[in-house]
Amino acid sequence: MNSEETPAPGTGGPLNIEPALKALAAALHGEGPAVELSVGADGALVVGHVETPGCDDAVAVVRTSGSTGTPKATLLTVESLAASSMATALRLKGEGQWLLALPVQFVAGIQVLVRSLFAGTRPWVMDMSGGFTPEAFTAAALELTDKIRFTSLVPTQLQRLLDDPAPETLAVLRRFNAILLGGAPAPQSLLAAARDAGVRVVTTYGSAETSGGCIYDGYPLEGVSVRVAADGRILLGGDTVAAGYIEAPDEETGTFFEEDGVRWYRTSDLGSIDDDGRLTVLGRADDVIITGGIKVSAAHVQEQLEKSDAVSSAFVAGVPSAEWGQAVAAYVALAGDGNSGQAGPGQAGPGQAGAGQEAGHPAVVLQQQWQQELGVLAPKTVLTASGLRMLPNGKPDRLAMTAELSALHRGK
Repeated sequence: MNSEETPAPGTGGPLNIEPALKALAAALHGEGPAVELSVGADGALVVGHVETPGCDDAVAVVRTSGSTGTPKATLLTVESLAASSMATALRLKGEGQWLLALPVQFVAGIQVLVRSLFAGTRPWVMDMSGGFTPEAFTAAALELTDKIRFTSLVPTQLQRLLDDPAPETLAVLRRFNAILLGGAPAPQSLLAAARDAGVRVVTTYGSAETSGGCIYDGYPLEGVSVRVAADGRILLGGDTVAAGYIEAPDEETGTFFEEDGVRWYRTSDLGSIDDDGRLTVLGRADDVIITGGIKVSAAHVQEQLEKSDAVSSAFVAGVPSAEWGQAVAAYVALAGDGNSGQAGPGQAGPGQAGAGQEAGHPAVVLQQQWQQELGVLAPKTVLTASGLRMLPNGKPDRLAMTAELSALHRGK
């Protein structure tokens, strides 16, 4: 891969995205190679050019989040990005100006640039050199000049914006025609808070393999098909589906397949579709924990743990256990620790503590409470922190938290 590094203007400040826009525009017009964006250790935007033999209409290579394993290089084409952009504009009832408030190298970030190119509008880049703060978001949102305005956020970011917001922050949030919310499940309490504040939020579901979100508020975009396979997995089809992974052909992964002229992507998530065609994501296919011969849904246990007033968010996983085969373990973000239940993207919550502490420690108190309420479903190992560990794109770092829980359980 050839690349060129473009430093951010001045010391700190927002990324200079002009080279990325130029390279993406050339690829969309068939006048340049596929683009892969990344950010260097010094914070500079790196515009890479990738050779894609066998795919002449490749536009962008986007790495998957890597939340459950090694990131895969997903190949997005002119067709998939155009279909996604058009369908998004149809669902949002118009094209407008976008605010980039997410890492540009991931699919949600690169889509802000691509949608802007298709719309012929100029995106504005939030200054995240000091991290994501309500003040920086507000300042960036005030720079938008178009009457129709959009942005994409992850739940962590929206939670921070709605936690005791300043009048200026609330005012700019209300000016957005829509705020796309994806990357991780959004708590119902957060969606209710947004509604009460008069903020127009659209929940999205999708991935790099589908050119980003392709299910909005539970319903597929125009040209997108959704169904649930016999094993409960969600299948997404249509023109927004990626050409595949660079590293492996489709027949080796089984992730992509063609059926009756439609290209499909087999997700790792379980779901159900109601009579109105609305999709509900039930959790990951690999989140079933078999402990002592009993099958336990990690998503169900997580939902129960988050009902506690002391918990703002939780992650549940199965860890190796000599006694149980697998043991239920929970990484818990405590409410009121100042981080709205989640550390920022790429940051771990401080003040971590594990089970086995003295009586009265939050981990011990919660574990005892859950043993009484949940019985065999209660986690046998609990690790408390101010926030969940997060990847740079705002998704929970499942691998890192599972490793910590496994080590803690082994040491008990």
